[in-house]
Amino acid sequence: MSVSLRLWLLMFALVLHGCSLLPAEEDETRDWSAQKLFTEANYALDQGDYEKAIKYYEALEARYPFGVQAMQAQLNVAYAYYKFEEPDSAIAAADRFIKLYPNHPASAYALYLKGLSNANRGRGLMDRILPVDASQRDPGAARDAFKDFAELVRRYPDSSYARDAAQRMLYLRNNLARHEIHVADYYMERGAYLAAANRAVYVVENYQRTPAVRDALKTMVRAYDKLGLEPLAADARRVLALNEQNGTFSDGPRVPDEAKGWTRRFWEFLELDEN
Repeated sequence: MSVSLRLWLLMFALVLHGCSLLPAEEDETRDWSAQKLFTEANYALDQGDYEKAIKYYEALEARYPFGVQAMQAQLNVAYAYYKFEEPDSAIAAADRFIKLYPNHPASAYALYLKGLSNANRGRGLMDRILPVDASQRDPGAARDAFKDFAELVRRYPDSSYARDAAQRMLYLRNNLARHEIHVADYYMERGAYLAAANRAVYVVENYQRTPAVRDALKTMVRAYDKLGLEPLAADARRVLALNEQNGTFSDGPRVPDEAKGWTRRFWEFLELDEN
């Protein structure tokens, strides 16, 4: 063995030995009881220290999985992840609670949290500051949220979350319909008139009583005119005029506060529209 190789091996051994002499990071919760962990986690949650709350709740679950506090900790950690803006972890925690306690009344809250987390997936910093059009985003998360809220309303119609969940379903449904209109507009701009018409027809057939239906009918008129399909264009005009005359087009449901963006919520708080 060469001298240089021996020196390298010696230096490597000294580094490893030095690392072993470093004090290990002490776990402050090592000797805490389940009640102590639960109390400190709840305090951190109340103070908005969601990262610390998550740490304590997960320690409680790992050390005392069958304790009286474990079930509530599993639910609370889902909320902490939601507030910490980690929707995927919040959804996983909510799913875990629902699977462990499928018939527990608190599963309604877990489903509600899951729906909120899915609705917020993909929202960036600008979405939280500015009133960005949610229908422009990938509709996958909105569809998942709609399913969560629908399951909540179906399984727990008398829960305190059912009414709000139903309102959010209307809002999500409107956004999903609006997303289809954006796609139809994209096709129209590129001369794919048949694809645009098909998207518009899909909106009329699947998203009735949403504001997007009016725009879908207008798109059908334009697309059929471009395609030279005058009978179909005339039918679309007739249906559009009839609904306009009868006032059957919907204006859309209330927009949830978190979807408005910080600037819009601040504007409404100051009641600047009324002043």
